[in-house]
Amino acid sequence: MNSSTMKNLLILLVVVAVLGLAYTVMLGPDRRTTGEKVGDAIHELPHGLDKATDELSNDRTPGQKLGDAVRRTGDKIKENSDSQ
Repeated sequence: MNSSTMKNLLILLVVVAVLGLAYTVMLGPDRRTTGEKVGDAIHELPHGLDKATDELSNDRTPGQKLGDAVRRTGDKIKENSDSQ
C-alpha cells in the first residue's frame, strides 16, 4: 500500500471511531444523580417551566434532550419571524 491509501484508511478509521463515540454518548442513559437533576432544573427555571421539567425527566437521553432544544429554538425563530 502506498502512503496515500494508508492516510485515507487512517482517516476513515478515525471518523468511524468518532461517530461510534458520538452514538454511544448521545444514546446513552442520563447518569446524573437526583441532586444534579434538581440543580439543573433550578438553573433552568428562569428560562421557563418546560425547560426545568425537562431537566427532571429520568428517561431522556442526551440525544433526545438535544432534539428538544433544537425544536424549541426552531419554534422561537418561527415566532419571531411571524411577528415582524
